[in-house]
Amino acid sequence: MERNLSFIALFAALIAALGLIPKIDLAFGVPITAQSLGVMLCGTVLGARRGFLAVCLFLFLVALGLPLLAGGRGGLGVFVSPTAGYLVGFPLAALATGLIVERLPARGLTLGMSLAAIVGGIGVMHLCGIVGMAVTLQKSIGEASLLALPFVPGDLVKAIVAGFITATLLRARPDAVFSRA
Repeated sequence: MERNLSFIALFAALIAALGLIPKIDLAFGVPITAQSLGVMLCGTVLGARRGFLAVCLFLFLVALGLPLLAGGRGGLGVFVSPTAGYLVGFPLAALATGLIVERLPARGLTLGMSLAAIVGGIGVMHLCGIVGMAVTLQKSIGEASLLALPFVPGDLVKAIVAGFITATLLRARPDAVFSRA
């Protein structure tokens, strides 16, 4: 139990720390950040349940007003901004990624974990983000999808990195990768 709580808190802190990497603001209000890598790692390393809880803890701290999002943003206002859909998508992305990783066969884990991060960390997260942008910016789903397009190449790199990090951690410290326990 204590080990679970420690890892959940550690990964919530990891997401916050990745927000310290300078963000790149796009014209329509959604920044490019490294925090989505943290969300992907929550799913690949912690698994579905723990990864979901780590991201929920992070979002709870953001809602309390802690400036943990990229650019020092926090508070309830971020949940009604153009990034709101992405924030809702964070825990769902970790959950989906973790569910996929937990069911992967033992062979080809690096590729499998990267693909899980692509499906969860890109597919699920962007689906939520696009809907959120469409609502908050009063755009069609197609227009919001075009706004999300610049994020995809960087997110693909992050998903591949998440797969490699998790596979390397699994080889070095198999007991630290809860998604494969």
